[in-house]
Amino acid sequence: MPDQLTPLLLVGTGAMSAAYAKVLKALGQPFLAAGRGADRAEAFAREWGVTTDHGPLPEQLGRMEAVPETAIVAVSATNLAEATAQLIEAGVRRLLVEKPVALNQADAEKLDVLARKTGAEVYVAYNRRFYASVDAARKIIDADGGVLSVKFDFTEARTRIEALDKDPAELGGWLFGNSTHVIDLAFFLGGHPKTLIAQSRGGLGWHPAGAIFTGCGTTDTGADFSYHSNWLAPGRWGVEVMTAKSRLILQPMEQLFVQNQQSFAVEAVGIEDTLDKEFKPGLYRQTEVFLSRNADLRLMSLSAQAEAFKNYTVIRDGNRSNFEGEYRS
Repeated sequence: MPDQLTPLLLVGTGAMSAAYAKVLKALGQPFLAAGRGADRAEAFAREWGVTTDHGPLPEQLGRMEAVPETAIVAVSATNLAEATAQLIEAGVRRLLVEKPVALNQADAEKLDVLARKTGAEVYVAYNRRFYASVDAARKIIDADGGVLSVKFDFTEARTRIEALDKDPAELGGWLFGNSTHVIDLAFFLGGHPKTLIAQSRGGLGWHPAGAIFTGCGTTDTGADFSYHSNWLAPGRWGVEVMTAKSRLILQPMEQLFVQNQQSFAVEAVGIEDTLDKEFKPGLYRQTEVFLSRNADLRLMSLSAQAEAFKNYTVIRDGNRSNFEGEYRS
């Protein structure tokens, strides 16, 4: 349960911070907020009834009588690593940081070194690990004796993304900042890659690193995996997990469907997803677990994310022939 006497610091006053504010209010956890612009910070303060400051984060931290021990960081992807480092350097020792925590492997590793040096406990917020559908899938996987194979698709809605007013750096790191929701969930359920063969083809003006991603490998649990994602064609996120008895389908990932042996029928699995409907899916359970301080495999450590960036980078860039120039848009 959250410490009712000690406020935490919520960094950010945008839409994601509002989703966290709703959860924190429901949990009875007091908090302060730190924003950047005055107008948005003042609007956030009015909406949630909390003390909210604005301006450069180090200056805000310097104005505090005591820097909170705990923080949730929900700023834009381009500012996550810098804000997290500033909080650690100011004395914050327990942090939940929105994915991907950094937009490249070097920054993630640098931040991990800082956290280890100062003794800060940092977790990366992959809220899909906490979906009711994922909890139900994990129970079936355990009952069936484990995962045999996994396939996943992290195709992004190109036209929708192109209509967003996003920083070019954030768009260039879109696979890290957004697609890893799917990649992380697939490997969370099926095991971490032990071998990985990857190909990246083509590119987009805002994501030149690639547009068509295919690959396969094996995980440390002995499962096989494959993926096929084409950002130039229509598609949607999805993860399928195969066991000896079931094919589990998370597409959309908020829902769970199952195909059993000796049947072609795909049926919906009943799940208790009240919290995922009342709040941003997965966020209530994720925040509750973080505040409880109890060990939970669903909370991803910063060190694990820094290590995972190696696989994310291979998936983005490929480690087989890259047909640069083909299918480029």
